[in-house]
Amino acid sequence: MGVDGAEGARVTRGRVVMLVDNGVHGDSRVQKAARSAAEAGWEVILLGKALDGLPRSWQLGGAEIRLLAVPDPLGRRRHEFRRVWRRGPLAYPPNGVAAHRAQAMRAWRTDLRLREAELTLAARAGQRTSAWRRRALRAEALAAGATQKWVSFRYWQLTRGQRARKKLAGPVDRFYTWFWETVRGDGAWRRLEPALWDWELAFGPVVDELRPDIIHANDYKMLGVGARATLRARAAGRQVKLVWDAHEYLPGLNPALNSARWLRAQCAHEREYAPVADAVVTVSESLADLLQQEHRLRERPAVVLNAPDVGPVDASEPAPDLRASCGIGPDVPLLAYSGGIAPVRGVDVAVEALSQLPGVHLALVSLPPGKTSTPSIGKLLARAGELGVADRVHTLPYVAHHQVAAFLSAADAAISPLVHLPNHEIALSNKFFEYSHARLPIVTSDVKTMAETARSTGQGEVFKAQDVADFVRAVRAVLADPARYRAAYDRPGLLERWTWERQAEVLDGVYTRLLGQDQPRAADRATPAVPSGAR
Repeated sequence: MGVDGAEGARVTRGRVVMLVDNGVHGDSRVQKAARSAAEAGWEVILLGKALDGLPRSWQLGGAEIRLLAVPDPLGRRRHEFRRVWRRGPLAYPPNGVAAHRAQAMRAWRTDLRLREAELTLAARAGQRTSAWRRRALRAEALAAGATQKWVSFRYWQLTRGQRARKKLAGPVDRFYTWFWETVRGDGAWRRLEPALWDWELAFGPVVDELRPDIIHANDYKMLGVGARATLRARAAGRQVKLVWDAHEYLPGLNPALNSARWLRAQCAHEREYAPVADAVVTVSESLADLLQQEHRLRERPAVVLNAPDVGPVDASEPAPDLRASCGIGPDVPLLAYSGGIAPVRGVDVAVEALSQLPGVHLALVSLPPGKTSTPSIGKLLARAGELGVADRVHTLPYVAHHQVAAFLSAADAAISPLVHLPNHEIALSNKFFEYSHARLPIVTSDVKTMAETARSTGQGEVFKAQDVADFVRAVRAVLADPARYRAAYDRPGLLERWTWERQAEVLDGVYTRLLGQDQPRAADRATPAVPSGAR
């Protein structure tokens, strides 16, 4: 609870400190939670990570956003500072000298080419050039070529050794993981993933200084930060409640994205601190059941869906025109996809299918701010070129989260072609609800929760994930009779239930129950100021 300076105590329902491990921008769930909690009368301070290392703060509605610098020296493991003698006895040490030597070689060979060009120009101009200079230059070029091979070989040994250790899957690494799990149990994360302490050391002191009534920890990394702050506060005699907001099923993450040791350490960290949470909220009914079973929670987590904010439309800031952005008219069949592009998102199926869907265009609303492409998008466009459909694939930038539904509504149908992964099976994603509020027929892969929902409501067609022929069948079905699928949205209460306003009521109910009060009360302590230069 905060104080309003000379004006006296500001009336709030309590101080909520939210924690998130990203830069807040682009995380619509966290932004909506902060804004709506502030509108409900809570004093909200959201702490995130300054991705460029420069702290700053701003207001989001009635909520204060602060980005903190998070130094990460523990993100590098100790072996990354040492040579790997067994895999690369001649490798450069991992201290940056390899890149220095490689760049120096490029500079030397560039200089040699320039000097050779100068001799050639001099000869053409009729100037005398001594033979020994040419011989010396050739000898130096031979020396540079030999040295280049030596430098490249040592650099290759370094990178090969680093790649081999990256997944931490060798016999020594597996023994290390087994040993600490055996000795420390769930506490083994302290040895297996010490980078989690970087988050604690950056966020922990700030949370302590803010003296919150409720700590809202988003996802698994922030669970530990919030739990430790809660335990310190309770030891000091202050009552603090911890809300853990689980966005995904951690054991279901793909270990190939990091390493098996990373995933096991993160799961151990989550298991250690999950019991500290006074309440758990999550994003779907299926995940609520999994979390209750995984952590033996006393009560089932409350479900706060990733539903869009559908408040009053700001006429001064209309959404862009999707079809104009694609350069097509109103009668051209158009499929829309909104979200990131990666192999696990399955968008390649849609590109492959276009060759069997004459005249159908595909809009990919996937470009980050300031980007004209990404490596994943580049690969898709290259494949579209090979198939001869590049003129029907349109890459577009993201729009503001409150404009997404209006922007997409000009399409004929929307696609969600996720591949089968544990977290995809239990998710109702942001895009699913955005597509729904755009009143679009949805073509979704047969990942469990979204497929069941689309079938039960009648709002779309389901196809077998990664099956191009079945995707084509589903698209033809919705394009042949879109009114049939759009009619599902006329069901009373369906879209109203899928709004952030309804989800905010659930979250507010969790906060209210934890503090045992729902009436505003005067603040009794000041909000610590943001450090100078952070605004």
